[in-house]
Amino acid sequence: MAERALFLVLEGTEGVGKSTQFERLAAWFDALGLDWDSGREPGGTAVGEAIRHVLLELRELDVPPETELCLMVGARAAFVRDRVRPALEAGQLFLADRFDLSTFAYQGFGRGLALERVERVNEVATGGLQPDLTLILDLPAEEGTARQRADGKDPDRIERAGSEFLRRVREGYRELASGSESRVLVDASGTPEEVERRIREVLVERFPETFGAPGG
Repeated sequence: MAERALFLVLEGTEGVGKSTQFERLAAWFDALGLDWDSGREPGGTAVGEAIRHVLLELRELDVPPETELCLMVGARAAFVRDRVRPALEAGQLFLADRFDLSTFAYQGFGRGLALERVERVNEVATGGLQPDLTLILDLPAEEGTARQRADGKDPDRIERAGSEFLRRVREGYRELASGSESRVLVDASGTPEEVERRIREVLVERFPETFGAPGG
Protein backbone atom coordinates (compact mmCIF):
# COMPACT_ATOMS: atom_id res chain seq x y z
CA MET A 1 0.00 0.00 0.00
CA ALA A 2 1.17 3.51 -0.73
CA GLU A 3 2.54 5.50 2.21
CA ARG A 4 -0.47 7.74 2.65
CA ALA A 5 -3.81 7.66 4.41
CA LEU A 6 -6.47 5.20 3.28
CA PHE A 7 -8.68 6.05 0.32
CA LEU A 8 -11.96 4.12 0.50
CA VAL A 9 -14.89 4.17 -1.92
CA LEU A 10 -18.48 3.02 -1.60
CA GLU A 11 -20.12 2.01 -4.90
CA GLY A 12 -23.26 0.33 -6.21
CA THR A 13 -26.29 0.60 -8.42
CA GLU A 14 -29.46 2.48 -7.58
CA GLY A 15 -31.40 1.46 -4.47
CA VAL A 16 -28.68 -0.67 -2.88
CA GLY A 17 -28.61 1.45 0.29
CA LYS A 18 -25.37 3.27 -0.43
CA SER A 19 -26.42 6.52 1.24
CA THR A 20 -27.54 4.66 4.35
CA GLN A 21 -24.28 2.75 4.62
CA PHE A 22 -22.27 5.89 3.96
CA GLU A 23 -23.91 7.50 7.00
CA ARG A 24 -23.30 4.40 9.10
CA LEU A 25 -19.65 4.30 8.12
CA ALA A 26 -19.33 7.97 9.04
CA ALA A 27 -20.74 7.28 12.50
CA TRP A 28 -18.39 4.31 12.95
CA PHE A 29 -15.34 6.30 11.89
CA ASP A 30 -16.26 8.99 14.42
CA ALA A 31 -16.72 6.37 17.15
CA LEU A 32 -13.25 4.99 16.36
CA GLY A 33 -11.80 8.49 16.63
CA LEU A 34 -10.44 8.46 13.08
CA ASP A 35 -9.25 11.59 11.31
CA TRP A 36 -11.20 11.43 8.09
CA ASP A 37 -12.95 13.37 5.36
CA SER A 38 -15.52 12.49 2.70
CA GLY A 39 -17.15 13.64 -0.52
CA ARG A 40 -19.50 12.50 -3.26
CA GLU A 41 -19.20 12.02 -6.99
CA PRO A 42 -20.10 13.74 -9.14
CA GLY A 43 -19.81 16.68 -6.78
CA GLY A 44 -17.73 17.58 -3.77
CA THR A 45 -16.52 20.85 -5.31
CA ALA A 46 -18.31 23.89 -6.73
CA VAL A 47 -17.70 22.81 -10.32
CA GLY A 48 -18.53 19.20 -9.46
CA GLU A 49 -21.88 20.15 -7.95
CA ALA A 50 -22.72 22.24 -11.03
CA ILE A 51 -21.93 19.26 -13.26
CA ARG A 52 -23.97 17.00 -10.98
CA HIS A 53 -26.98 19.26 -11.53
CA VAL A 54 -26.64 18.93 -15.30
CA LEU A 55 -26.06 15.17 -15.24
CA LEU A 56 -28.72 14.14 -12.75
CA GLU A 57 -31.32 16.84 -12.21
CA LEU A 58 -32.06 18.04 -15.75
CA ARG A 59 -34.16 14.97 -16.41
CA GLU A 60 -35.34 15.84 -19.92
CA LEU A 61 -31.91 16.90 -21.19
CA ASP A 62 -30.60 14.73 -24.03
CA VAL A 63 -26.95 14.08 -23.12
CA PRO A 64 -24.90 11.93 -25.55
CA PRO A 65 -22.95 9.15 -23.78
CA GLU A 66 -19.64 10.71 -24.82
CA THR A 67 -20.68 14.04 -23.31
CA GLU A 68 -21.83 12.31 -20.14
CA LEU A 69 -18.43 10.63 -19.88
CA CYS A 70 -16.52 13.88 -20.33
CA LEU A 71 -18.65 15.67 -17.75
CA MET A 72 -18.18 12.87 -15.23
CA VAL A 73 -14.41 12.84 -15.51
CA GLY A 74 -14.31 16.63 -15.57
CA ALA A 75 -16.01 16.69 -12.19
CA ARG A 76 -13.62 13.98 -11.00
CA ALA A 77 -10.54 15.98 -11.93
CA ALA A 78 -11.62 18.78 -9.58
CA PHE A 79 -12.66 16.27 -6.91
CA VAL A 80 -9.25 14.59 -6.92
CA ARG A 81 -7.29 17.86 -7.02
CA ASP A 82 -9.30 19.83 -4.46
CA ARG A 83 -10.66 17.19 -2.09
CA VAL A 84 -9.09 13.74 -2.22
CA ARG A 85 -5.38 14.42 -2.64
CA PRO A 86 -5.23 17.23 -0.04
CA ALA A 87 -6.97 15.02 2.54
CA LEU A 88 -4.72 12.02 1.89
CA GLU A 89 -1.59 14.16 1.97
CA ALA A 90 -2.74 15.60 5.31
CA GLY A 91 -3.01 12.07 6.70
CA GLN A 92 -6.81 11.91 6.65
CA LEU A 93 -8.67 8.78 5.63
CA PHE A 94 -10.93 9.72 2.72
CA LEU A 95 -14.29 8.06 2.05
CA ALA A 96 -15.83 8.72 -1.36
CA ASP A 97 -19.45 8.16 -2.32
CA ARG A 98 -18.59 6.83 -5.81
CA PHE A 99 -15.39 7.22 -7.79
CA ASP A 100 -14.01 5.97 -11.09
CA LEU A 101 -15.65 2.52 -11.00
CA SER A 102 -19.01 4.26 -11.45
CA THR A 103 -17.81 5.62 -14.79
CA PHE A 104 -16.73 2.20 -16.02
CA ALA A 105 -20.03 0.65 -14.85
CA TYR A 106 -22.45 3.36 -15.99
CA GLN A 107 -20.84 4.93 -19.05
CA GLY A 108 -18.89 1.82 -20.05
CA PHE A 109 -21.11 -1.18 -19.42
CA GLY A 110 -24.35 0.79 -19.15
CA ARG A 111 -24.02 3.24 -22.06
CA GLY A 112 -21.88 0.93 -24.17
CA LEU A 113 -18.75 3.07 -24.46
CA ALA A 114 -15.51 1.16 -24.99
CA LEU A 115 -13.78 0.54 -21.68
CA GLU A 116 -10.44 1.47 -23.23
CA ARG A 117 -11.79 4.95 -24.05
CA VAL A 118 -13.20 5.31 -20.55
CA GLU A 119 -9.86 4.31 -19.07
CA ARG A 120 -7.92 6.84 -21.13
CA VAL A 121 -10.01 9.85 -20.13
CA ASN A 122 -10.31 8.67 -16.53
CA GLU A 123 -6.53 8.53 -16.24
CA VAL A 124 -6.39 12.24 -17.04
CA ALA A 125 -8.83 12.99 -14.21
CA THR A 126 -7.26 10.79 -11.53
CA GLY A 127 -3.59 11.18 -12.40
CA GLY A 128 -3.27 7.51 -11.53
CA LEU A 129 -4.78 7.80 -8.06
CA GLN A 130 -6.55 4.56 -7.11
CA PRO A 131 -8.60 3.67 -4.02
CA ASP A 132 -7.08 1.29 -1.50
CA LEU A 133 -10.44 -0.47 -1.39
CA THR A 134 -13.73 -0.11 -3.25
CA LEU A 135 -16.77 -1.65 -1.58
CA ILE A 136 -19.48 -2.47 -4.13
CA LEU A 137 -22.92 -2.95 -2.66
CA ASP A 138 -24.55 -5.62 -4.80
CA LEU A 139 -28.26 -6.19 -5.37
CA PRO A 140 -30.31 -7.23 -8.41
CA ALA A 141 -31.39 -4.14 -10.34
CA GLU A 142 -35.07 -4.96 -9.94
CA GLU A 143 -34.76 -5.09 -6.16
CA GLY A 144 -32.95 -1.78 -6.07
CA THR A 145 -35.63 -0.13 -8.20
CA ALA A 146 -38.35 -1.60 -5.98
CA ARG A 147 -36.64 -0.13 -2.90
CA GLN A 148 -36.55 3.29 -4.52
CA ARG A 149 -40.25 3.13 -5.39
CA ALA A 150 -41.09 2.07 -1.85
CA ASP A 151 -39.13 5.05 -0.53
CA GLY A 152 -40.94 7.39 -2.93
CA LYS A 153 -37.68 8.46 -4.62
CA ASP A 154 -38.05 10.26 -7.94
CA PRO A 155 -35.49 8.75 -10.37
CA ASP A 156 -32.83 11.10 -11.68
CA ARG A 157 -31.90 11.46 -15.35
CA ILE A 158 -29.52 8.50 -15.39
CA GLU A 159 -31.81 6.26 -13.37
CA ARG A 160 -34.53 6.89 -15.96
CA ALA A 161 -32.49 5.00 -18.56
CA GLY A 162 -34.51 1.92 -17.64
CA SER A 163 -34.27 -1.54 -16.14
CA GLU A 164 -32.11 -3.09 -18.88
CA PHE A 165 -29.59 -0.27 -18.50
CA LEU A 166 -29.45 -0.81 -14.73
CA ARG A 167 -29.00 -4.56 -15.22
CA ARG A 168 -26.00 -3.89 -17.46
CA VAL A 169 -24.57 -1.55 -14.84
CA ARG A 170 -24.95 -4.17 -12.14
CA GLU A 171 -23.30 -6.85 -14.25
CA GLY A 172 -20.54 -4.36 -15.05
CA TYR A 173 -19.84 -3.85 -11.38
CA ARG A 174 -19.71 -7.59 -10.82
CA GLU A 175 -17.27 -8.07 -13.69
CA LEU A 176 -15.11 -5.17 -12.52
CA ALA A 177 -15.01 -6.60 -9.00
CA SER A 178 -13.62 -9.88 -10.28
CA GLY A 179 -10.59 -8.20 -11.79
CA SER A 180 -8.97 -6.69 -8.71
CA GLU A 181 -8.29 -7.57 -5.08
CA SER A 182 -8.95 -3.94 -4.16
CA ARG A 183 -12.63 -4.29 -5.20
CA VAL A 184 -15.03 -6.27 -3.01
CA LEU A 185 -18.66 -7.16 -3.65
CA VAL A 186 -20.82 -6.80 -0.55
CA ASP A 187 -24.22 -8.46 -0.43
CA ALA A 188 -26.68 -5.57 -0.02
CA SER A 189 -29.70 -7.73 0.77
CA GLY A 190 -31.20 -7.87 4.25
CA THR A 191 -31.46 -5.17 6.89
CA PRO A 192 -29.19 -2.10 7.04
CA GLU A 193 -27.64 -3.58 10.18
CA GLU A 194 -26.76 -6.80 8.37
CA VAL A 195 -25.18 -4.94 5.45
CA GLU A 196 -23.25 -2.69 7.84
CA ARG A 197 -21.87 -5.76 9.61
CA ARG A 198 -20.65 -7.21 6.29
CA ILE A 199 -18.93 -3.95 5.40
CA ARG A 200 -17.24 -3.68 8.78
CA GLU A 201 -16.00 -7.27 8.53
CA VAL A 202 -14.29 -6.51 5.21
CA LEU A 203 -12.65 -3.34 6.54
CA VAL A 204 -11.45 -4.97 9.74
CA GLU A 205 -10.00 -7.91 7.81
CA ARG A 206 -8.23 -5.71 5.24
CA PHE A 207 -7.04 -2.92 7.53
CA PRO A 208 -6.82 -4.20 11.13
CA GLU A 209 -4.32 -1.48 12.03
CA THR A 210 -7.00 1.14 11.30
CA PHE A 211 -10.26 -0.58 12.21
CA GLY A 212 -9.17 -3.10 14.84
CA ALA A 213 -8.14 -6.73 14.64
CA PRO A 214 -10.88 -9.32 13.98
CA GLY A 215 -12.45 -10.36 17.24
CA GLY A 216 -10.76 -7.50 19.04
